[in-house]
Amino acid sequence: MNLRYLKCASCSLLFSAALLASPYLQTGSNPNSSADNTKVNKRDKNQSEPTADNAKNGTSDRELMQQIRRDVVADKSLSTYAHNVKIVAQGGKVTLKGVVHTEEEKKTIEELARKHAGESNVTDEISVKGDKGKAESK
Repeated sequence: MNLRYLKCASCSLLFSAALLASPYLQTGSNPNSSADNTKVNKRDKNQSEPTADNAKNGTSDRELMQQIRRDVVADKSLSTYAHNVKIVAQGGKVTLKGVVHTEEEKKTIEELARKHAGESNVTDEISVKGDKGKAESK
C-alpha cells in the first residue's frame, strides 16, 4: 500500500509540474496579445467616471443593473466579451463599458439597456474589438 501511495503521489507531482509549465495556462504568454489597459484605467480613476465600485447601492439602481444583466446574459447570440460588459447604474442613469467583438453586439446591448432605463438614460462607452471570427464562439 505504501508503494501504491508513492506512485500516485509522484504521478500527481509530475502532472502538476506539466500543467505549470504549459504556456496555455500562463497569462500574458502570447507575445502578440496586447493586454494593456493603461488608458482605460487612467480614465476610470477619474472620480466623475462611473465605475462598478462606485455604483449606487439603492434598490432601484441595483434592480436596473440586474434586469439589464439578466437580458444580456440570456442573449446567447452574444459573445463572452459582450456578456461581460460592465453595467453601472447611478440615479437611474446607466453607463455601459467594455469591449465587444462586433457593432451588432454593441447595438444589442445598447437596446437592452434602453429597454429598461429609457432612451435618454444610457451612456454607451463600449468599444468594438473588431475580430469577427471570435464573435462566433459562444
